[in-house]
Amino acid sequence: MTDRPASWRMPTPKQMEKLAAQAVRKQPTPAAAAFEKPLPPKYWDSVLKDPRADMTGAQLRQRRLSDIQRHVLRVNCRRCNRTVEIQTADAVRLYGQNAAWKDVAQRLLDDTCQQRTGRHEEDGCWPALEAP
Repeated sequence: MTDRPASWRMPTPKQMEKLAAQAVRKQPTPAAAAFEKPLPPKYWDSVLKDPRADMTGAQLRQRRLSDIQRHVLRVNCRRCNRTVEIQTADAVRLYGQNAAWKDVAQRLLDDTCQQRTGRHEEDGCWPALEAP
């Protein structure tokens, strides 16, 4: 170990001024300029006409099983990367047609959870719901 001060790693004031001048002189690249162009109205119309644009993430999670049109429901765990799938008909039969999708997803992951630490805050899986 040496007794040198940490300042030996810092550039000198002259070097810092030179670096700042170089950064100011750099012109934006053509690729960066392409991002500054506004998107065409046709694009925004198609985005806003998509039925998923009307729902927020919270509304998707609160959907009842009877409202979901997909054949298979899938939930992933953010913690252990495990994926659990269930058919919508089976989920309705097991949990009822008025069950919220987020509650069903949490139950599906908890039934086979391998991440038990004993601490309430850290226990269990963390569901990442796919939009039904």
